[in-house]
Amino acid sequence: MKILRQRHVCEAVGYSPMHIWRLEKAGRFPRRVKLGPNSVGWVSTEIDAWIEARIAERDARVSTPANTIPLNRRKEEEVVMGGDGE
Repeated sequence: MKILRQRHVCEAVGYSPMHIWRLEKAGRFPRRVKLGPNSVGWVSTEIDAWIEARIAERDARVSTPANTIPLNRRKEEEVVMGGDGE
């Protein structure tokens, strides 16, 4: 188990320190560990689990990109926009 300092956590998740703080206060990010009077860190396995949960949420979402609509339905769903009102 490793403790990650703030710089490494920011790099790993792509968020600013302030955004991480907001998520943490809202209960939507792993809690920091106080290492000393002026230093904090995060448990690396908790950060990894948080990232994996975001990936799982992404993969669980149901979406239908335009290129997956069957060809026989595409014609019905297209919206033709013409500048001359046709």
